[in-house]
Amino acid sequence: MKKYLLSIFTLILPLLTFAQDSTADQIDSIFKKYTGWFVEGIFSEIPFTDTIKIPWVLLVLIGGALFFTIYFKFINFTGFRTAIKVVQGKYEDIEKHGVDSLYGDQTPGGDVIETMKKEGADGEVSHFQALTAALSATVGLGNIAGVAVALSIGGPGATFWMIIAGLLGMASKFAECTLGVKYRDVGEDGTVYGGPMYYLTKGLKEKGAGGIGKVLAVLFAIFVVGGSFGGGNMFQANQAAAQFTKLFNLTGENAGMYFGIVMAVLVAVVIIGGIKRIASVTEKVVPFMAGIYVLAALIILFANFTLIDDAFAAIFNGAFTPLAGLGGIIGVMIQGVRRGAFSNEAGVGSAAIAHSAVRTKYPASEGIVALLEPFVDTVVICTMTALVIVITNFDGGFMEYGVEIKEGVEITATAFDSVIPHFSIVLTIAVILFAFSTMISWSYYGMQGWVFLFGKGKITDLVYKVLFLFFVIVGASISLGAVIDFSDAMIFAMVVPNIIGVIMLSPIIKKELTKYMNAINKKEEALEDGATDLVDEM
Repeated sequence: MKKYLLSIFTLILPLLTFAQDSTADQIDSIFKKYTGWFVEGIFSEIPFTDTIKIPWVLLVLIGGALFFTIYFKFINFTGFRTAIKVVQGKYEDIEKHGVDSLYGDQTPGGDVIETMKKEGADGEVSHFQALTAALSATVGLGNIAGVAVALSIGGPGATFWMIIAGLLGMASKFAECTLGVKYRDVGEDGTVYGGPMYYLTKGLKEKGAGGIGKVLAVLFAIFVVGGSFGGGNMFQANQAAAQFTKLFNLTGENAGMYFGIVMAVLVAVVIIGGIKRIASVTEKVVPFMAGIYVLAALIILFANFTLIDDAFAAIFNGAFTPLAGLGGIIGVMIQGVRRGAFSNEAGVGSAAIAHSAVRTKYPASEGIVALLEPFVDTVVICTMTALVIVITNFDGGFMEYGVEIKEGVEITATAFDSVIPHFSIVLTIAVILFAFSTMISWSYYGMQGWVFLFGKGKITDLVYKVLFLFFVIVGASISLGAVIDFSDAMIFAMVVPNIIGVIMLSPIIKKELTKYMNAINKKEEALEDGATDLVDEM
């Protein structure tokens, strides 16, 4: 471990020297010159009226989510209870060995329990670990700062449409994460390689569209690598460093760099171990930091419980009677849907990479688990943030709806501080933890794209990890507006090849869902008939 870390940072130092010699303005201007067209193209808006303009990428995200919701017969609602049971491990036995082995016809010549103990499903992590690894990449600054920004523009009504986006996004997550497990590659050492790159290549080849699939897969891989360096890394490091230096009133040109170095070391220790170590960290960090944040929000809501109905009334009424000058209902809808869709990343395809590493024989089992992700991220955490801001703003008046703010974290901190004095300190710690967990998860996403493009091997892994850790330090050290815009554009460019592929492969997803639900029903029927649950014997 020490030798590995030393070699990584020996390679980083020359890159860091170059970054320090190059000013932020120089880097910013170079990126803007050569990548501005790409950023404008991804975030360009389609004008419907003189005042209503909708980003085309948002239409693709929501359009895909609506398609999946209807095609899979509202799996985002009908599969919710099953998802909870899967995470609890209720069906772990059939996912590991197959339902026929455990609850089929136990005739002579069939599976032997002693042999089955040595057999099992491919994969590296549990359902819960895969869920928390994916959640760690989505639950973050968007839930704290992004919600405040959406409210400042769209008013309380934006929350309603944010919830709608989260509920629809559950179907998108189900679809893409089912495919992630279905078409993953498993190395001889048990390492899993999965995500849109693989289901676009292998899945579309099965349908006779191998050429299109390969092009879409390469595009996605390029986008996910770029997104991992920027939005999944530099932006997170930059915001964490800003909050940390502000909390401790640190000044000086090198304050951010020192913070970045410490953060890079911590990230290195985790990502060297791959998805297993990432998952083992996120399964502890995500519930802890989300729990603290939600608990604080509940304390505020309990202290102001008489205003909760007024807050929901403002949210519902605002969704259909929006602020003047915002462009009508559509204007409010755009703000809420944009925040919801961009926060949970449903349809982007990133989560399918983390979920593909799960241990199971039934791909749809992880798709069902994945649908919980937008619910937790958007419907629960984002909504609680919005309620706290709306309720505390009734008397506080610290936010004027319809006037866009730039520092969302500060507004959220003000809202929490108004009821829980000095909670902004805890919020700063939460921001740093959110940023850290997002970085380690996105390092895995980017690595998978990198390996797909350049092949598997220790040297390939080392090169990517060196670059990733370098960008942690750069992101914490300097302000890179154009670089961040470009990397964010790459994240949302992932939507295009992913949604195209998932829609084309939807019939296969439906077959996998039917297969898994039949397996669940077979187990439950067998248990009702008095069959022995063999999982206890193994």
